[in-house]
Amino acid sequence: MVTETTSSTVLDTTSWTRRALRAPWRGLVLCVPMLIELGVAVILLLAMALVPVFVGVMLLPDCLLAVRREAERARRLVRVATGVDIACWYQPEHVGKRNGPRWRTDYPWLLGDPTTWRDLLWLFVNPAVGWVLTLLPVALVAWGLFGVAMPAVWKPIVDAGSNNWYGPIHVTTASSSWWCVPLGVAFVAAGFGLGPSLLAAYGRFARSLLAPSRRAELSRQVAQLAQSRNQVVDHQAEEIRRIERDLHDGAQARLVAMGMTLGAVEQLLERDPTAAKELVAGARESSAKALSELRDLVRGIHPPVLADRGLVDAVRALALDCSLAVSVEDDLGVRLPVPLESAAYFALSELLANATKHADAQQVRIDLRRRTGMVRITVVDDGVGGADPANGTGLRGVERRVAAFDGTLRVNSPVGGPTTVTVEIPCES
Repeated sequence: MVTETTSSTVLDTTSWTRRALRAPWRGLVLCVPMLIELGVAVILLLAMALVPVFVGVMLLPDCLLAVRREAERARRLVRVATGVDIACWYQPEHVGKRNGPRWRTDYPWLLGDPTTWRDLLWLFVNPAVGWVLTLLPVALVAWGLFGVAMPAVWKPIVDAGSNNWYGPIHVTTASSSWWCVPLGVAFVAAGFGLGPSLLAAYGRFARSLLAPSRRAELSRQVAQLAQSRNQVVDHQAEEIRRIERDLHDGAQARLVAMGMTLGAVEQLLERDPTAAKELVAGARESSAKALSELRDLVRGIHPPVLADRGLVDAVRALALDCSLAVSVEDDLGVRLPVPLESAAYFALSELLANATKHADAQQVRIDLRRRTGMVRITVVDDGVGGADPANGTGLRGVERRVAAFDGTLRVNSPVGGPTTVTVEIPCES
């Protein structure tokens, strides 16, 4: 136990040191887009000043779109540099036939979006606050290095006639220059030490301005739920039509044929027992096929193993039927609600089918976890990667299925693999 604690402490210290050494340079990287944002702000103000002469009216939509692009870039940079993930949701652009000039149709779309106004607030506030939080670590390190180098540079500075002060130290002689070294080291340590905290503060500041408001987030959820509801209704209607086709073309046709066969048997029973016996054998074979088709149909609607034994055992049975080497880990505990179990089962079935058909994988790992208010399903395969929900109906189908429960689908599939698909579905404790 002591060894584990010591190892954990060493890892935490190493991680903090790595973040401290990177923080000033990441802050410097974050400052670069602020120069572009200042340019966009100047152009936007110029377009607003030209509104009375109508030129600004035509320029403002493009300026607002430029602000949106800068805000999206800022969200990505903040996520990479600080680790703070900033959600973003813009109202979809009006589609269909445009009535009138482009600037006339863009104004209701852009100005009616609350996120546009948050982007504008970011554009004008970030250059004032962001410079301080991001440049301070770099400035402290640079100022500290200047103090450490003071014994080597003080004389040229004094000879040039400059009044050389380093903080409270008036550097006029070699001995006084050496007093700057420990102070410079302290500044360098402060720059690296404060860097992670200042970057984290900048990430929180950016999220407070760039993340959607509570009202916008609720609007997004309502829109997503409405869309997923419509998709679920369409999917259910398509499933009903599929079941009708399968019954009509499969079991129903065989049952009709069996009835006709039994009628023929009734007529041949006394006249030609041998032929009647052959017809009975054919009817028995048709009944077996009809029963098998009905079982397949029921399994496609709701597998009996899922109803009887729950999601984990149903997934293990699914894994046994898969041609790949599949391992299943779980800590779900008690059973989930029936609709959620069904959605999770068919989502996993589709993901395993994708790994078998398209990923050229050899092994698949399925992990089922239940956390507070959430069920997380992770599927990892060692295939060729490159999976994208936008390029196929399989992952899109999984996405639509879990969206009906306000769930999410995340795909991480670099070319060359591995592919990691994570499904998260809200679930009451």
